[in-house]
Formats: sequence, C-alpha cells, structure tokens
Amino acid sequence: MPTDQRKQDVLLEEEIKRSFLDYAMSVIVSRALPDVRDGLKPVHRRILFAMRELRNDYNKPYKKSARVVGDVIGKYHPHGDSAVYDTMVRMAQDFAMRYPLVDGQGNFGSVDGDSAAAMRYTEARMAKITQEFLQDIEKETVEFVDNYDGSLQMPSVLPTKIPNLLINGSSGIAVGMATNIPPHNLGEVARAVVAVVDNPNISIDELLPLVPGPDFPTGGFIHGTEGIKKAYRTGRGIIQIRARANIETAARGKKTSIVVTELPYMVNKAKMLERTADLLKDRKIEGISDIRDESDRDGLRVVFDLKRDAQPQVVLNQLYKYTQMQGSFGVNLLAIVNNRPELLNLKRILSLFIEHRKEVILRRTTFDLRKAEARAHILEGLKIALDHIDRVIALIRGSETPAIAKDALIAELSLSKAQADAILEMRLQRLTGLERDKIDAEYRDLIKLIAELKSILASDEKVKSIIRQETMAVSDAYGDERRTEIIAASTEIEMEDMIAEEEMVVTMTHSGYIKRSPISLYRSQLRGGRGKRGMDTKEEDFVSSLFVASTHSYLLVFTAMGRLYWLKVHELPQGGRATKGKAIVNLLNLLPGDTVSTVLVVKEFSDDKEVFMATQKGTVKKTNLDAFSRPRSGGIIAINLAEDDYLVAVRLTDKEMEIFLATQNGQAIRFSEEKVRSMGRTAAGVKGIDLSGDDAVVAMEAIAGTPTILTVTQNGYGKRTMLEEYPLRNRGGKGVITIKTTERNGLVVGALVVEDEDEIMMVSEQGNIIRTKVGGISVIGRNTQGVKLINLSSGEKLVAVARLAESEENGKDQQDDELQPRLTEPEENGKDQQDDEPQQS
Repeated sequence: MPTDQRKQDVLLEEEIKRSFLDYAMSVIVSRALPDVRDGLKPVHRRILFAMRELRNDYNKPYKKSARVVGDVIGKYHPHGDSAVYDTMVRMAQDFAMRYPLVDGQGNFGSVDGDSAAAMRYTEARMAKITQEFLQDIEKETVEFVDNYDGSLQMPSVLPTKIPNLLINGSSGIAVGMATNIPPHNLGEVARAVVAVVDNPNISIDELLPLVPGPDFPTGGFIHGTEGIKKAYRTGRGIIQIRARANIETAARGKKTSIVVTELPYMVNKAKMLERTADLLKDRKIEGISDIRDESDRDGLRVVFDLKRDAQPQVVLNQLYKYTQMQGSFGVNLLAIVNNRPELLNLKRILSLFIEHRKEVILRRTTFDLRKAEARAHILEGLKIALDHIDRVIALIRGSETPAIAKDALIAELSLSKAQADAILEMRLQRLTGLERDKIDAEYRDLIKLIAELKSILASDEKVKSIIRQETMAVSDAYGDERRTEIIAASTEIEMEDMIAEEEMVVTMTHSGYIKRSPISLYRSQLRGGRGKRGMDTKEEDFVSSLFVASTHSYLLVFTAMGRLYWLKVHELPQGGRATKGKAIVNLLNLLPGDTVSTVLVVKEFSDDKEVFMATQKGTVKKTNLDAFSRPRSGGIIAINLAEDDYLVAVRLTDKEMEIFLATQNGQAIRFSEEKVRSMGRTAAGVKGIDLSGDDAVVAMEAIAGTPTILTVTQNGYGKRTMLEEYPLRNRGGKGVITIKTTERNGLVVGALVVEDEDEIMMVSEQGNIIRTKVGGISVIGRNTQGVKLINLSSGEKLVAVARLAESEENGKDQQDDELQPRLTEPEENGKDQQDDEPQQS
C-alpha cells in the first residue's frame, strides 16, 4: 500500500484526549485501584496466583523471593522487578498489613523505614490466610483471562472467602482519583457480612455497632467517631489517629518518663524521633531531657525522659501537637466495580462482596454438580456391566479391537461412549463382591450429593447459609482482638493544653499596661511593713488592678464604658516584678478613651452563674454568665450606661448571694441579689444605692456566708467590721456608714469581704505593694476611722486593694502559707526588657 494511503488526518486535540483517556483507564483499572470483590490490585493478585502455581504454600518450604518475582514478571506482570518485589515486601509486613498475605523470611523492612534486603537474600511463601483467597479456584469459580502475550491464563479476580478490601485496606493514586481504605478487624467485618446476608435492607447506622471503625496493625487510638460515620455513610471522611503513650514514674518518684508503645498507622518511627529532636533543639517542645528507642523483638517502646520541673501531660500534649504521634487518616473508599471506579459506602462494599461470594458458590456448586453427575453416569455403566458380567466378557473376548468392543457394548447394553470406555478400562479386581459394594455405596453417596447440589442451586437461602458458615469459619480461624482503641469524644489540643498550669499574679496599670508574674515573686509581710515594688510605672501612671489567676483561666475584661472583651491568662506577657508589661491596647481592640474596669477569672461558662455589675452612679445589673461566652474581637455590650456614668465593678454570683456596695464618702448598702432580676446583655440595669451630692460607688462585692467587711482609705487606714453590723435592706436605699472619712483617713478606695485566712494586697500610686494576712487587721465597729495598714511616703496615696484569688478546685489560695512572717527580699535579676514602648534613639 502506498505511504500516502496509510496516512490519516486527525485533530490533535481529539487524539490527545483519546490517548490520555485510554492511558488513564489503564492506570485506574489495571494498576492503581483494587477490585471491590477480592480487595486486590492486579499486581497483588498476580503475585498470589504465581505463588500458587509454584506450589509455594504456607506448609511448604520457603522459596527465594527472586524466584517468585521472576515468575510474576515473566508470566503475568511485565513490569519492573523492583515494583513487584516492593509489593510483595509490603504484603509480608505485619506493621503495614493488618493480616499479612505473604510469610517472609529474612529482612523485609521495619517500622523505622528500613528497606528490605535484596530479593536474592530473602525467602517467602504464602501466609496461611492466603489459602482462603485461592481455594476452589480450580473449580471454574472465577473467570480466567489471557496474560500479556496470550500464552497463559490468569484469574481476573480471586474467589476469596475474606472481605479483603476492608480487613487489609488499600491505597493508591490513579489518574485524577485516589483510594485510601483503612484496615479493619476481621471478626468485626465478618459479623457485618453476616448481618447484611441476614437483612439486605439493614442500614449503615445499624452496621456501625458491628464495625465501630478501622483497626490498624500498629494499634494506637482513634479520637472521635464523626469522621468514621461520615466515611461509612458517604465513602469519604477524616479520622484522627494518635499514638498510645503512658506516663511512667520510676521508683521513689525521682524520674518521670513518657513511654510510647504504639504509633499511628504508617508513621516512620525513626523520622518521628528525628523530628522530635529538631523540635527540642528549636525549643518548640520543652521539658524532655533524653530520648531513647528501646524497641526490640517484643514490640515498640520509645521513652522520653522528662526534666524534674516538667509537667508530663503538658509535654505529651506538645508531642501530640507537633509530631506524628497524632495525625489524620483521610478515608476514601474508592474501588473498581464492574471495571469502573466507584466511591462506595460501607454497606455497598459488604453487599458487593456478598454478591461475589454468591457467584463463587453458584459456580463452584455447578462445577461440583457436573463432576458428580459425570461420575454417577460412569457408576451406572459399571453397575450395568457387573449385572451382565458374563455377556460383557464374551463381547470383549469376541472383538478383534477395543473400538469394536466399545461399539458392541454400546449397542448390546445401551451404554454411552463414556460408560463403555470406563468398562473397558475397569480392572478385574472390580469384579469382586467387595468392590461391587463400594460402587453401590459410592453411587448412593453421589445421588445424595447431586440432590444437595441441586437444592443449593435452587435455593437462595441455602446459598446465604453457606456464606454465613464460611465467613464465620474464616473469622474463627484467623480473627483476633481489636488493636486500635476508639475514643468517642475527640478533643482538639488547644494552646493552653501545651502550657503548664500555674498560678500567676496579673497586674494592670491605670494607663493600660498588663503583665503576669509567678506568684512566688511576692512574699508575705506583717502589717505595717514597707512593702515592695511590684511594677515599674511612669510618673503619671500607677497600678490600678491586681489579681491571681491560673494560666488556663479565661479573662472576661469589662471596661468602664460597659463593654466586654475576652482573653486567656497565658496570652498575657510574662515579666518580673519590676517590668512594666505590655499595653493592653495591643491585646484588646478597645474603643477610644475606654479603660479596663474589672477582670473576671472563669474556668468555664455555665448557666448557673450570674454576672453582677455596679456603676459609679449606683446602678446595678444582673446577667447570666453564659451570655458572655461568645464575644467578638471588637468586644460586645455588657451594660448600657448613661452618658456620664461608668462601670465600677463586676462580680460572679450563684443567684443566692448578697450584694454589698460602698461609696467613696463611707456609705454602704447590703441587699439580696434576688432583689435584682436577671436581664439581657444590653439592658441598662436598676438603682442599687441612692447617692447624695458628689458621692460615688467605689466598690461592689458579692457575699456568701458571714465574712467581715474590710474597708481601706486613701491614706493607708482601714478596718474590718462584722457583716451583721450592716442591716439587710432593699436595693435603692441610702445605706449606712461603713467608715468615717476624715482628713486623716482620706476617701474610701476599696471595700472587700474577707475571712481571717485571706491575704490582701494593697497598691500605692507609685507601684509599691504590700501583702498581708487579714487576720492581723483589727475588727471594729462601722462608725470608726480604722487603723494604719501601710506606711506611705509623704504625699503618697493608696489606689487599690485586692484579695488573693481562690482556686476553683481547692478553695482558698494556699500559696506561701509556709513562709515566715518576715522574709528578706530576693536578689534583683535586673529589669526585664519586655516593655513595648518605642525605643529612643
């Protein structure tokens, strides 16, 4: 044919599209994705079939891996030997396959990512469970197709009794799609198969208790069930997996370690440890003194020795957060169904496997029936021959050739060709009476078998019964206990989970500088002491607020303009006693001209708590705590204020407390919080105290029990008064005198409810702080001036008084309760340079 007649014009775009689609489908169907029926990709199937053909069974001697690989690539899989060997290696790894299909001898790699030895050094044979994949393959149970050159036949799928797609999972990247199926527990999947057989209309929700989730060969934990449920319902989902780690303390409690015994699936242990070492070097993880890999043939064991001052749970959370000790597994249940890729849910996978088992059983039964009927036909001929043995012998002796004898038997005794051949091949020993009995017994057994096989082919229920029996037999033979533990509640590791919980003193200045410092920097002193400097301030600034809180607590920051902002204590800058801290405007998005009024410390938001507020003009308001649990970055309204009013104090109550208000001119009122109804966030409130002249509210306390009332004035004087001296009144009254405000005392700066065991901190406008026990302050009547509490320099005045906070778990704060009354001040370590003021050139 001329050259020009063989040419054909085609559109380049169409040719590229057609060629790429052909290539893509070849990759999808013939390489990258498993078949839903046996859960195997072509290369896995060909390896197992080649081992069968080599008689490389589990109970036979091992063969060189190179021998198996050679047969696979020479007969069935014309690809590189490394690709076939790598696949066989993975099928032998008990940390990669939940139920390994190859029994390897030699170095087949490790969880550290070590490569297997060359195939000329290793040996392999089929694992015992693999016989369940290949059983009955000789009974025409599956279709056979030509190999790559048409010289041999190979199975298109294996007649497996095991739902391998689920129990061993699969992963692969095709063209434009990928599969990632996690392994499962054989016993659980087998029970699910039986459940679908018994009830084809069963729902996925009813299957979930039978298959609670994946079961990885390396164990570990699955955190949360929502991802599992989504994957089983839709075919896609993400599950959180985590290593199994225990905190162990050595004898006498001198040494604490974190011991990891199980890693998440497919995590390389060596790389994980290398990554951890880098994080330690970069100080992203702190508290670990040594890392040891104590893994041996008995199992995995990685030990992280901790420093003396490290908190084990905090370090463990850091390991989970920053290393592969915690990760995610993206489930994608994609498999080949009828030569097409399909995204499957759990029930669909089980149903398709059951359909495959039905077909295998029907084809096997048909094959067995054909063989049984053929044998029964032969036996019928032998029985006829034995009944007419003399005539048969005469016919055979009188025939010149076997062919003539055969034709004579067929004609004289009405036999088939097969029966005539069997009679001609029959030995003389079959003429004995014992042999005749054996033929009769075999024939009777065959008749029963034929009837049973026909009944199976005619009854769907019998087929289902066989599936049940064979599935549970496989489960009983190879099933084992679940290795991966599923924890229903998934908890995300937050920042505070990686921060040690400890008590902090939080200080704030009038100009808006805030910081946190360890409470150990402050020491107890006797009443009348000079105090110590807790914060450096500018001349025009002074400390306005001080309280104690855990690093894990929430800060509800209420401002003078009645807005609320949200912070965590660990988010505050930490500094020494003499540092200034950081401007709060850099932490909060305050409105222009607004200042912080009160900061509440809470561990969790609940609807059994109320937030009680008081303003300078005597207005009070009560709102449920849960209303403040979701603030915005720009703050939310806590109370609507009059134009010339501002928020003085905010307290948490339990709905049954009493409210105490104190004014700068020495008046006070006490009333039940039940007198104030709970209001919404944006309400303006009601009158709490009736003020006279230029008087203003300076303090508000929520009271439970019968404490004493501590009142402190500007000039360092104060006193305690019994609560009973303040009559319980309705809200909105004038109140009673709480302390005489004279020129010596000055105006009231604060009032607190206190117990003898409490400690207070008093702060001067120059930043001096004194910490003293309340038990050392005199208890005297309301209408008195009080005693001196702190020695102030000339012109210096007190600006605030605060009580050390109570621990939410342990009641009163017990810090420093073993310290002596007077302690020397610790050595100064120099000024902390954490200030955020611009540097001067």
